[in-house]
Amino acid sequence: EAIPLDIRYEDDYLIVLSKQRGLVCHPAHGHESGTLANALVYHCGIDHLGTVQGEDRPGIVHRLDRDTSGLMLAAKDDDTQRALQNLIRTRTLDRRYISLVHGHIAMDEGTINTGIARSTRDRVKMAVSDDPFARQAITTFKVLERFDSTRFDDGYTLVECKLETGRTHQIRVHMAYRGHPILGDMVYGHKKPELGQSSQCLHAKELRFVHPRTGQPVTVCCELPDYFTALLEKLRARA
Repeated sequence: EAIPLDIRYEDDYLIVLSKQRGLVCHPAHGHESGTLANALVYHCGIDHLGTVQGEDRPGIVHRLDRDTSGLMLAAKDDDTQRALQNLIRTRTLDRRYISLVHGHIAMDEGTINTGIARSTRDRVKMAVSDDPFARQAITTFKVLERFDSTRFDDGYTLVECKLETGRTHQIRVHMAYRGHPILGDMVYGHKKPELGQSSQCLHAKELRFVHPRTGQPVTVCCELPDYFTALLEKLRARA
C-alpha cells in the first residue's frame, strides 16, 4: 500500500524510518491493511525485505507500539535482519526514547531492573513479575525537565529512557511500576485522557549502532512530533 514513509536513513541493506503515532507495525487480527509492513512492501518490493520474522512481518527488526512514534529499523535481506536482531540481543543497539510521565521524579537518573511477564490478570497487558519464567528487563532513565504540580495534577517529568533490553511495553510497564506512568497511557496509566492526550507520550528519538554489513557507525536522531512539542510548551507556559 502506498502509505508515506518518513525515511531518515537508507542504503542497500537497511532502512531507518520515523513511524507516526497511530500506525500499526504489521498485520494482525483487525489490522490486515494500513500497516507499516504494507508500506515497506510497496516501497521495497516483497522480494527485497527480510523474512526472518515471518511473511506477515517483512523487514521488521523490532516493533513500536501503535501509539508510540519515532525511529524503527527495517532490513532488506535475511542476513541483515538477523544481524540487527543480534545487536538487540547483545545490547549493542542503542535505543533512546523521550517520555512525559506523571509526577515528580526526584533523582536525576536511575536504572529499573526487573522481570517482565504476561499479566496473570489481563492477558493483553505485561507486568513486572518475579516468576522464574519472566524475562529480565532493564531500563535506564535520565531526567530532562520537571514541571510543577497544580491543584489539578501532581506535576510531570520529561525523561530520556534507554532500553538495555527490549521487552513488550517495557518502558510503559517500568515507569508505571515506579509510580510514574506515561501521560496518556490508557492501559498502564491513568484511565482517562489528560491534557488532551489519550495515547502515550512516548517517542523513539535516537538509534545508534554499528552497521552490520559495512562496519561503519550509524547515528540517527528524530525530532519530537508536533503534538509532543506543543504539549511541552503548554506545560512550560503554565509554570
